[in-house]
This record gives sequence, C-alpha cells and structure tokens, in this order.
Amino acid sequence: MILTKPNKPKSIKFKKFKKPYTRRDLFRKILTPKYQIPQSNYDFLGPSDKGIDPYTGAWTIQEAGHLLRRTCFGPNYQQMKDAVNDGLQATINKLFETPPPPDEPLNSYYTDDPNVAIGESWINMPFVDGLEDDQYAYRHHSLRAWHFDIMMSEGVSINEKMTLFWHNHFVTGDIDEPNALYRYIKLLRENATGNFKQLTKDIAVDAAMLIYLNGNENIVDEPNENFAREILELFTIGKGPLVGPGDYTNYTEQDVQALAKIFTGWQLKNDWSYSITEPLEVVFYDDLHDKTTKTLSAHFNNATVSDNGSDEYKDVIDIIFQQDEVARFIVRKLYRWFVYYDINATVEMNVIEPLAQMLIDNNYDIQPVLKTLLKSEHFFDVLSMGCIIKNPIDYTLTVIKQLGASIPTTFNDRQFWMVYVFYFCAEFGMEYFLPPSVAGWKAYYQAPGFSRIWVNPVTLDLRKQVSAGLIYGFEDDGLTFAISPIDFLQSIDNPSDPNEVVNEFATIMLPRPLADNQKTFLKGVLIPGLPDFEWTMEYNNYLDNPNDINIKISLENKIKDLLYMISILPENHLS
Repeated sequence: MILTKPNKPKSIKFKKFKKPYTRRDLFRKILTPKYQIPQSNYDFLGPSDKGIDPYTGAWTIQEAGHLLRRTCFGPNYQQMKDAVNDGLQATINKLFETPPPPDEPLNSYYTDDPNVAIGESWINMPFVDGLEDDQYAYRHHSLRAWHFDIMMSEGVSINEKMTLFWHNHFVTGDIDEPNALYRYIKLLRENATGNFKQLTKDIAVDAAMLIYLNGNENIVDEPNENFAREILELFTIGKGPLVGPGDYTNYTEQDVQALAKIFTGWQLKNDWSYSITEPLEVVFYDDLHDKTTKTLSAHFNNATVSDNGSDEYKDVIDIIFQQDEVARFIVRKLYRWFVYYDINATVEMNVIEPLAQMLIDNNYDIQPVLKTLLKSEHFFDVLSMGCIIKNPIDYTLTVIKQLGASIPTTFNDRQFWMVYVFYFCAEFGMEYFLPPSVAGWKAYYQAPGFSRIWVNPVTLDLRKQVSAGLIYGFEDDGLTFAISPIDFLQSIDNPSDPNEVVNEFATIMLPRPLADNQKTFLKGVLIPGLPDFEWTMEYNNYLDNPNDINIKISLENKIKDLLYMISILPENHLS
C-alpha cells in the first residue's frame, strides 16, 4: 500500500474578519471586535537598558514562566511551578542538560518496502527501482512526524529551540534526499549548545548543505561561489555596508572567490542509493580540488591558505573566526532569538559586546554565553517580557502542550497526528525544513517588522482556528484534536475558586499578568453575572457526580469558553 503525505488540514470554520489592520491594533481589532475584550495597560516600550550582571530579583511563577517560554516549546504549569521550587540556577542547569539521543525515524505505514518493515528504521536503507516516489513519500512523512514528536516530548530543555535556531541560521531547504535531511537535523540537534566554530566546520561538508548551496558542484575547473558567499554573509561574519567596489566592510569579492576555491573537491556519493552496501557518503576528491595558494583580503590580514587537501576548508574557517565581528554577529542573532529584535546602542554596549567577548574567550562555545544571557538582569527586566510575537511553531506547540491536548498512543495514528501538526505550522508561515530563503525566516532579520511579520489578518485567523479547534475539539481524517477541559482545570491549585481559575489559567497561557478589567471580563465569561459561590457549587457538584454527563458537559463548556477567550487575547500571541 502507499499513503501519500496527508492533506494539509482543512480550516476550522469560525467567523472571519476581512478588514485589514496593521501593527499593534491588528491584534485588538481583528481578534476581538465581537467581544470587546478589555486590553492590558502595557505596551512595547523598547529594549531594556540593563546589562548581563546576574539577576537577583524575585523568582516567582512570572519569572520562571518567562524563562521557560523563551527556551522551550509550550511549558506547562507543573514545569513552571517546578522551576520556581528549583530556583533559577537549577532550572538553567536543567535546561542545558544533554538530552538522550532520540531513536531513528521509523516506517509507520508503508508495507511495500522490501528492506524496511513497519516499525523499522529506513535510515541508510536503499531505494528500490520503481518504488522511489512511494519511498520518498513515506520517509519524508516519517521524518516530519519523528521531528515534531521530539519537540512535543522535549521536557525542560533548550535543545529543540536551539535546533530550530541553527536551522534558521545554517539554512537548508527543500532537500529531497531523506538521508541527507536526517543527517542535517541530527547534526544540528547534537550540537545545539556546543561549539559554533566546530559546527560551522561540520556544516560546511554536510550532505544537505552541499546539495542546497551547490557545494557538490564546486570543482577546480568551475568554482561555484554559492556556499563561499553565504558562509561569509549569513553564517559567520556578516556583510556590513558596501564601502567600495566589491568591498562589504567585513569581506570582499576577492574573499568569496578565494573561499570558493578552498571548498572545491567535496562531493556526494551514493545519494538515492539502490544498494544496501553503498549508503550516502560525503567524500573529498583531491583531483577536483584547487591546489593553488589562495590569498584573502585585508579584512583577514591578507592571510594565505595553502593546499591542505581535505583539511583546507578547516584552515580558512579558523581564519574567519579570528575576526571579532564573527562573535558579535552570532550573539546578535541569539539575542533576537531569545530576547528582543531591537538592538540599539545601549543593548550593543551592555549586552552584545560583553557576550561577544565571552564567546571569543571560550573559543566559540555557545553554552556559557547563553547561560549568562538567560540569567541576566537584562533578560528578566519587565521590558524583556511579552515583547516578541511567537513564531508559528512556538504558537502551535504551546497551545497543544500547555492545554494538554490528547495525542494518539498507537504508533501509526501518532505519526499522522504529528504530521498534521507540522502542516498547522506550515499553513500560517513556518514550514520546518523549508525556510523561505538562505537567509531564513524574515521575522528574524527583516527590519522594521521582525516578529510582527508573523501576524496579518490571514495568519491571525488561522491561529485562532487552531486554538479554537483544540479547545472545542475537532476530528479530521480519523484523527481527533481535543483537550480535556476538566483535566486542565484540575491541574491548577484552586479549581473551586473562580478568581483563581482566571488567574491561574492566565498565568499558564500569558507572558504578563492580566489587568484588573481583563480579570473582571474573563470571570464574567466563567460565571456571567453570578456570585463566586455559584462556580464553587457547580464544581463541587461535578466532584460529587463525575459520571453525570449533563453536569460534566456544562462544566466543560464553561472552561472551554474561558480558555478560548484567553486564547484570543492579544497577549496570547506574545512570549
């Protein structure tokens, strides 16, 4: 049998709002016109002016939630409370623990592969003449499901957020060869908080990167400059303003040409292999390598790179990393990923420069820099909370994980469920394994919009549909997407008090505390016009009669309505 990749999910039908809005009012007018939900009394006031000294302030659910939201996909309430009990340092230590390596992706449904049975790994297994299209389909299905399952099961770990960071940095996209794509994401995951310089060397000869930027076509007689240009412009030192003919402040066209020659000779072997004894390899062919001495520009102190065979590319990467601007370049990207998009002169002086120097002092090990940033006064300043818009993957996984959506337990259904979630994210702007360009997703580099690029009337409506669909429940293609409202209610500390229900639900879902007028409105959703004891009585009535379907449904509907109202608050899109 053959099942092609599942169709992208059908839209869940809710009222659509057609009038286009921009900037901050877009949240308020597109999502909330019907309900006139009160707004909070805070706004984006720009980046903090604090530095990287260790944070010594209060450590409450507010601060713990902020740390976990920025470093994990959708931390739940118990994880936030555990972080409060553990303390900041212990939570940081937990975030940076090396996770166990995941098992390889498995064949979940395709029965006609003679070399890979259901439940077995297809990694390094050959293609079969005449079955290539079918094998391609099931292996990419498997890879997407496997990867999203890992993110869904991450626990308290920064590893998956950093894996996505590196995917957005060392971009590849539209890689057809499934083994190459698997090796690429495995490389990023295994080095997520490791050494930037070493990862740059590894990615330079990675199969997916050789495919994506034509490195496998780069030979002595026909140098291809694609990878040489991007390793300078996007992967290491950055371009800088044009200051002269072919001179981009940090490198020149001469450097691009020299690097193209240095990277010659690397080729793929046995891609789309038909033999079990000949798996995909990356090999170096000395006769395809340019053996001349290459001279770099004055930006690299006119360094020369002599023929060094298969190690020559490492020599030039070492030269690039001798330039301090490399450290500043990657620290700015980390800052925009974890803190805020606006890097003004104060942030540059108080945060970027000292962290860049720390990175240089640690020979480009990323972990000390990240730990310092995530423990800093700057990171925990109130101005750094709730100031960036969640990307589509973060938004979708947060809804699923924080609200406790039920995930199928049978292997095949779980795989299809995860692929469905993959397409949720792709539908509103972020398809894993397919960034829009070699520069990554625009929200991380394109001024002045940055993370605001994620939201427009179309994508906001799709976000609302995903949240509402999970809260109220829906089925498609035999798969169920739903939460257990009562289980979620009973996960909080005081489910019998309507005030605490509102407060704790908001604490779980929102990055900043509710304003008083918002609390009043949301409480009115839960118990419209009724005294508090009515909710206490209804909840206790359910506890006394858990099998009474009418009592259960009435309670569930109230919880769903409250969750939905919180989900369409503008703050729910922020981290």
